[in-house]
Amino acid sequence: MKHLLLCTVAGVLATGSLQAEPLAAQYLYSGKLAEGNKALQKHLADKPDDDEARFGLGVVQFFQSFEHLGHGLYTYGLRTETATSFGPPRLRRLLPENPKPKTIAYKDLLKLVSGFLDDLKTADATLAKVKSDKVTLPLHVGRIKIDPLGTGNPVNAALLFDVAGAQDESKAVDKFLIKFDRGDACWARGYVNILCADCEMILALDGQAVFEATAHRFFSKVDSPNTFLAEEDLKIESGSLRLDNVPLISDGVYLITHMINLPIAEPKRFKKALAHLETTVAQGKLMWKHILAETDDDHEWIPNPKQTSAIGVKVTQEMVSNWLTTLDEVDNILQGKKLLPFWRGKPGVRGVNLRKVFLNPPKRLDIVGWVQGSAATPYLEKGTVTQLADAQTIARLDRVFGGGGRFFAFAFWFN
Repeated sequence: MKHLLLCTVAGVLATGSLQAEPLAAQYLYSGKLAEGNKALQKHLADKPDDDEARFGLGVVQFFQSFEHLGHGLYTYGLRTETATSFGPPRLRRLLPENPKPKTIAYKDLLKLVSGFLDDLKTADATLAKVKSDKVTLPLHVGRIKIDPLGTGNPVNAALLFDVAGAQDESKAVDKFLIKFDRGDACWARGYVNILCADCEMILALDGQAVFEATAHRFFSKVDSPNTFLAEEDLKIESGSLRLDNVPLISDGVYLITHMINLPIAEPKRFKKALAHLETTVAQGKLMWKHILAETDDDHEWIPNPKQTSAIGVKVTQEMVSNWLTTLDEVDNILQGKKLLPFWRGKPGVRGVNLRKVFLNPPKRLDIVGWVQGSAATPYLEKGTVTQLADAQTIARLDRVFGGGGRFFAFAFWFN
């Protein structure tokens, strides 16, 4: 009788645990993101106030954006075998190369980037509707599965550790729980908008000539007038990469030298990229507003000074204060209220108005001209120059965050 009672209690607790699990979790853990997208949208149509489901939907859509991009790259024969030739055999099996790829043209590549951008915007729009200050989304992040190439073979973080031979880490990752909350929704939006800005910049540039000269290094079949380039054996066997490979070196030199001087085909996208960067900064400030207001301490992703991070990293009030000051400074730069330092001419006399670069971009993105200085001429003006790029400022910030370059690691974490 006692045994039966214990089993009954255990069953009730297990059922309760399953019911407490977010709706999004079952689709994230199974890798069935398309099904999850539909199910969560249907659920929200019936229960529009369920911000946990909305948060979960945004996460599902975010991962779907990578799946869609990966499937497109696989369809066009992304050379994954070359990229993974130096890795473990199991990694190569996880990232197979398409045996029957389609031919990719430059317009196809732009379509892939544009589709990735649209997917990211969809995820951002969903996350923007998360309003509840009490929303939580508990997830075992190591169990989340995505299909990197859209081949029907989803993988999770724990499996990747296992592939690398780190079985202990694999077990730890599988049990790793984070309870994402309102501040983390802002954090996610910040990263989504950084990626959106990157996509806008890529689409703004005219890289067709570079694509037609070097895409054979990245894809199996390329629509290019330079068909003779693909006649060479481009496969690199494990351990056989040599510096005397003249064709490879020639392609690399061409790629680097031409990527730093590209025509700007769609200048209006620069303004859109600026808007995304502004959103990133705004979400970064809002994120800390929510995080600092938290009074619990439960499997935090980014903790306030009174909380404990699920990854074991301590955040101090001094760190938070300096980071918020940094965000204010970045905001001033994006708004044109402060200038970027310019190294030519008399020190401290003039600086670069970055906002003007985004609103009135040049006809070409000439990196060498910017380094030399003459390309910056239309954007130079007198005013207050930011100290954010000053070596002493960077050193001070690094000391606040523990030294040894940890400021940049925290900046990547905080976004």
